[in-house]
Amino acid sequence: MYEYARDPEVTKYLTWSYYEDERDALKFLAYALPRYKSGDYYDWAVVEKSTGKMIGTCGFTSFNLAANSAEVGYVLNRSRWGEELAPEALRAVLRFGFGYLGLHRIEAHYMVGNEKSLRVMQKVGMKFEGILRDFIFVKGDYASVGVAAILRDEFVR
Repeated sequence: MYEYARDPEVTKYLTWSYYEDERDALKFLAYALPRYKSGDYYDWAVVEKSTGKMIGTCGFTSFNLAANSAEVGYVLNRSRWGEELAPEALRAVLRFGFGYLGLHRIEAHYMVGNEKSLRVMQKVGMKFEGILRDFIFVKGDYASVGVAAILRDEFVR
């Protein structure tokens, strides 16, 4: 995790900054492990099949139980960009969300400027819905955020 999370180019369009040292990765794991144990934290490691090396994550970042919907996110080691691994991981998370969790809608956000992320969303059938102007304050500035989503019946088709 530290290998990709320390890369400023990987975290450029994320809400968290690159890891300065391995202690940052350990802090995240200390935060995540109890949530995994509770059984309601759905974020998975993306691993290289041949070696088992962790090269990213993909999973749910938030849920809206009243609307039966959720938001997904993903991050991948820059050395693996362009290999179709992000769409593969995202498809698996969508299958889990619509199948196991029974969600009606799953959406993903990306910071404007990171249209490569939008292309990942579109490859799995998500539809671009619009831009939320100055939607978040991150890393000392406001960022506009694009939204794409897919509904269960669209995914099944």
